[in-house]
Amino acid sequence: MRAAGLLWAALWALLLPTVTADEGILHASGSGVPPVTKDYCIIYNSNWISLPKGLDNATFSTLENLTSTVLCNSSEVPSGLMKDKAVVVMRGNCTFLEKARIAQSSGAKMLLIASKPRLSPLSDNKTGFEDVTIPVALIRYNDIVDMQLTLGNEVNVTLYSPPLPEFDYSMVVIFLIAVFTVALGGYWSGVAELENLKAIASPGERETRRKKEENVTFTPVTVILFVVICCVMLVLLYFFYKWLVYVIISVFCLASAMSLYNCLAALIGEIPFGQCRIACCNKSIEVRLIFLAVFCIAAAVVWAVFRNEDRWAWILQDILGVAFCLNFIKTLKMPNFKSCVILLGLLLLYDVFFVFITPFITKNGASIMVEVAAGPFGNSEKLPVVIRVPRLEYSASTLCDMPFSLLGFGDIIVPGLLVAYCRRFDVQTGSSSVYYISCTIAYAIGMVLTFIVLALMKMGQPALLYLVPCTLITSSLVAWRRKEMKKFWKGSSYQVGWMP
Repeated sequence: MRAAGLLWAALWALLLPTVTADEGILHASGSGVPPVTKDYCIIYNSNWISLPKGLDNATFSTLENLTSTVLCNSSEVPSGLMKDKAVVVMRGNCTFLEKARIAQSSGAKMLLIASKPRLSPLSDNKTGFEDVTIPVALIRYNDIVDMQLTLGNEVNVTLYSPPLPEFDYSMVVIFLIAVFTVALGGYWSGVAELENLKAIASPGERETRRKKEENVTFTPVTVILFVVICCVMLVLLYFFYKWLVYVIISVFCLASAMSLYNCLAALIGEIPFGQCRIACCNKSIEVRLIFLAVFCIAAAVVWAVFRNEDRWAWILQDILGVAFCLNFIKTLKMPNFKSCVILLGLLLLYDVFFVFITPFITKNGASIMVEVAAGPFGNSEKLPVVIRVPRLEYSASTLCDMPFSLLGFGDIIVPGLLVAYCRRFDVQTGSSSVYYISCTIAYAIGMVLTFIVLALMKMGQPALLYLVPCTLITSSLVAWRRKEMKKFWKGSSYQVGWMP
């Protein structure tokens, strides 16, 4: 189960894409006193028309709901019904240009096209819209329904497109969570390694320690097999997302509950209280561990039931996700630097291929990784393999699919395995944590570099593209400077450099 969980965690080894500049906001106002207002996401083409950046001096138009028609023929709408109105019609087989010309010729002030599938960019020929002067935008059909339920039948609307914030401060929270998890996971792995050394030095503890040992070691062959499985799983998710997403959710609930239990049990084990036991099936177990198991299972079940509740479910998902990452970094052992280079190098190629190369292969020109991240074909269920933090800066992106800043578990676990190896090597050779500290700092620098490129390019970045070089190069330089590259490359035996 532990190894299987890491397989699908690595599928998310990227920051999800930021929004484009062609996302805007429809500001709707009801007719009540005081008027109730609400904002909705729209997609428009900035090459056709420019929207104001704010609501200052905004001009409102009365919304005319004509979602019973697709407006592909002027005879579909009674004469005068669209005069000076903001008209909303359904998306049909005719082009946006045909709809816009009919709406404009009928005196409409604005054309909204309701879409049941996921919103996509408006891409009709620019030159054909030179004679169209009214704003044209796509809006979710569900938002039109919500607008009538929330604001009533008499609704006034206006469009605007606030500039994207230069920096989203939720990234700072993401950064702190990621670095904390990698550092703590590496340290925990070092503690486990120290216990192994003590067990080897003490024959009386060796058998007991062997029974408690739960580590899984990756060899170069299993690393290659692991990456192949990752590729297969991602492609299967792309084609069978509608069914497999629920399998992933179920696996996440089980794996995160087990991980949370392991993390909290390690802390509780250091507390010398409440150690009373009960006998069951010829074994005895601490009562506090039974209550802990119930608590961890309940946490996972609560998240599964309320996973789509954006107000607070993200906190529970992040707690479960951090525990999941910590447990895997501690449990999955890389035997040497050679295996680390193979794993991180192949996953870097995997990331780049599925983000940048697959758009040239798929029919719709979309990245397989991005499509799976967003949920192909407008699927509302999302894969729960990310750390989520609500965006702190209000913009159109908070309404259009991305109200959260996201970091994939793979961006924590994969470099974290190298950090954990560095920590174990420090323990084995008595090198005063120099490898561990250097690699952790390199990871933090790689995260900062990822965020800088993300902010400058305004598009999704495979985080491993920056994290892998930073961590691998730094670890190599430290080993070279200390003249330990051969030992670091092949791995050190338990006995080297350690004194009981």
